[in-house]
Order: sequence, then C-alpha cells, then structure tokens
Amino acid sequence: MDTPARYIPVGKVFAVGIGNALEFYDFLTYSYFAIQIGHCFFPNSQTTHGLLFSLATFGVGFITRPLGGIIIGRFGDRAGRKPAMVLSFTLMGVGITGLALTPSYGAIGVAAPVLLLIFRLLQGFALGGQVGPSTAYLIEAAPPHRRGLYVAVQYMTQDLAVVAAGVVGFTLSNFLSVAALDQWGWRLAFLIGAAVIPFGLYLRHSLPETLSPNDHTLPRTVEARVSPRLMVLGMLLLTATTVGGYGLSYMTTYAQDSLKLAAGVAFGATIMNGVGNLSGDLLSGLLSDKIGRKPVMLASVFLMILLVLPAYLAMTRLPGALTVYVATSVLCLLQQTFGNAALVTITESVPKAVRSTVLSILYALATTVFGGTTQLIIKLLTEATGSAMAPAWYIMAALAVGAVAAVLIRETAPVKLRLRG
Repeated sequence: MDTPARYIPVGKVFAVGIGNALEFYDFLTYSYFAIQIGHCFFPNSQTTHGLLFSLATFGVGFITRPLGGIIIGRFGDRAGRKPAMVLSFTLMGVGITGLALTPSYGAIGVAAPVLLLIFRLLQGFALGGQVGPSTAYLIEAAPPHRRGLYVAVQYMTQDLAVVAAGVVGFTLSNFLSVAALDQWGWRLAFLIGAAVIPFGLYLRHSLPETLSPNDHTLPRTVEARVSPRLMVLGMLLLTATTVGGYGLSYMTTYAQDSLKLAAGVAFGATIMNGVGNLSGDLLSGLLSDKIGRKPVMLASVFLMILLVLPAYLAMTRLPGALTVYVATSVLCLLQQTFGNAALVTITESVPKAVRSTVLSILYALATTVFGGTTQLIIKLLTEATGSAMAPAWYIMAALAVGAVAAVLIRETAPVKLRLRG
C-alpha cells in the first residue's frame, strides 16, 4: 500500500475528479441520447414505447449499483481508496466501449437489446462503487476547513461531464441529419468517452493513498457507531439530490418529447444544466466551509421548492430556448448547492474505517430506488396526467423530503464545531 497522504493540494485532487467526470460522462450520455438509442434497439415499437423501453433500460443500469457499492466500497475500505477507484474506472471503460459497439436490432435481432442490458448492468456496478471511495478520498485529502471545496470537486467534475455531454450532443444534433444521429451519431458520443479511458487510468494510478493500515483496524467496532438515524437521514438527503439531479437531467428529453423543441435546442439545455450545476458546486463548497453545511442546504432547498413550479409553468406556457435555458440553469444551481452540502455532511458524519462502504451503499440505494426510476416515472406521469407539469410535482415532492432531513441532521462543518467549542 502507498504511504498515506495528508492534505493533498487541490490541483492534485482533480486527478480524482477527472476520472469521476469520465465515468459520469459515459453513464449520463445514455440519458441524453435516450430517444436515438430507443430507435436503434427498439425499432419495432411505436416511438413513445420505444422511448419508454430506452428509459427503462437506463433505469436497469441502477439495479447493480448497490452490489457495486457493497463490493467495490468494501474493497476501498480494505485495500485502499486508489485501487477501488481504478477498478471501478476500468469496469466503466469496458461497459461504455461494449455499449458503443453493440450492433442494432436490425443487424442482430433480440441479441442487441440483451447486450445493451448487460453493458448497462456493468456500468451500474462500476458507478455504484465509484462514489464512495472517491468521496472518501476527497474528504481525507482535504484540510478540515476546505472539505466542502474539495468534495465539491466530486460534483463539479460530474457536472463538467454534463457540459461535455451537452456540447457533444449539441454539436452532433446540429451537424448530423436525424437519420445519421439515430444510426451512428449517438455511438460517436460514447466512443469519445471511451477514448479517454487510458488517460483517466493513468491519472488515478498517479495518486497517493489516503487510507493507512490502522484506519481499518477493528472495523466491526467502528461499524457499530454508524447510527440508524444517520443512515436514514443520509438516505433521505441523497434521495432528494438524486431525484432532483436526474429529474433535471431529463430536461434534454423533456424539451424534445413534451415541449416539442428541436434536438439542437434540447442539447443546449444540457449545457445550461452543466453550467448551473458547476456554479452551484463552487458556491456550495465555498459557502459551506465558511458558514456551515446546514444553512447552505436549507436556503437552497427551500428556494428550489419555491421556484420549481413557476419554472416549469413558464416553460410549458412559453416553450423556447430562452425559457428552458434560464429555468434549467437556475434550478440546477440551487439543486447542486443543496446536493454538495448534503454530500459533505454525510461524508463527515461517517467513520473513516467504513466511510467508503457506507457512502457507496447509501448512494447506490438512493440512486437505484429513486434516481434510476426518476426519468421513467416522469414520462409515465406525464402520459397518465397529460400534463407537462408532472416533472415539477415529482421533483418538488422529493425536495420536501430532503428539506426535512436537512433540518434534522447534525451540523458537521469544522467552522461551526469550533464556534460551539
């Protein structure tokens, strides 16, 4: 095992984030090209049902997240954060490459959606084991007064992936015909992600380790100190952030399917999603280190609850690029301001010896049960109610749950704890 590292410079920590960005680019690109993937692998269905099958397959990728969280998260607590991050990244590379190269239904029949399913399950397993070790690493690499900023790297790099996926989708949708986008354009987007896998592996291999042998001595004794209350509140916070995040990442599909906007406009919303998220990450990281986690969580989640319905109402009444872009960027900024502070709070609350495992399991369960089903549920609710406002109500309900958890969870920011002392 490498010599444990302390207080790694933030520039070096971006090696964790870059690998994280590549993994989330690969995973989320599927969501943004859901319509095109549905046409490729489910061509015998009507368009609406093809999209439903495509979204359901996106959700299937979440089923193996808890298993990945348990296995890779536990590996991160036993062998170290770095080997766990390298393992998850390698598996994601296999999944994204296989998905990009799987022939269409027209070429190999039912084997095509079966292979699609297998590679999505592998991606889910890899990503389930990614968040715990990498977030644990960021907390352990940070000076106490900068933990919020360091963990912001986790979400910032995810959101850089959102921007990258949006730019790729926007470019392809504006330069390719609809037929070309359906046939091979979406594959090119995945292959761009696959091409940078070797670079990500090199960066992660270059990192020092933050877990020492003494950190996982007597793990059962430490595990007993992870209270059920913390587990429940952590799950509720992550549920709210994942439903909000995946609900807003559905905006690309929502703009095309519900608002009937062109694909180029819709992929522009993806870019605004990423820009808003990045702004929220940085704001949350800086503010939560200065004034505490809870004030940041509470202010952002309550503002978002107040604004989500008016934002969707504006989009449905005045559908167009300007309305969609403004609504998306504002909501995403608030969503990530809340989400980053919540993730830091949970991470600081968990003992180091089991931090990777507990974070992986909580995150994987929240995203599997709620995040992975969000886009499918939004589509089903929209069809059942005939209302384009369905996403707003679903997101608002999840945020209300998160607000309750934010009120109840204990403050963990060092600046607040010093003041109390």
